[in-house]
Amino acid sequence: MASLVRHITIDCHDPYELGQFWAGVLNGALQEEDLPGDPEALLTTEGGALLFIQVPDTKTVKNRVHLDVQPQDRSRDEEVERIIALGATVVGDHRKPDGAGWVTLADPEGNEFCVERSAAERG
Repeated sequence: MASLVRHITIDCHDPYELGQFWAGVLNGALQEEDLPGDPEALLTTEGGALLFIQVPDTKTVKNRVHLDVQPQDRSRDEEVERIIALGATVVGDHRKPDGAGWVTLADPEGNEFCVERSAAERG
């Protein structure tokens, strides 16, 4: 059997705070033992896990790898507004007049990710 991805690791300044943001985006939960100020935090979701690790470096360039999220119970545009309310910022709007496209957002520490159309919108 080949290897499996156990979790995706994200370097950051504040693992707990960034983990809380992503918990809101992905409807997940940090581990009970994760506390503010800890050097790492593990978020588990229905789709997998994200591990946030504290590093002293500041993000300076575009991510080489990023997440694409797809809303399950709302439209892409509704999801974009919800995630902005959680603390994300718009990096690029790639929506097209025919409804196709995506929106690139950045989390509170500047990591880019994309919000795609829901399955219903693609159907």
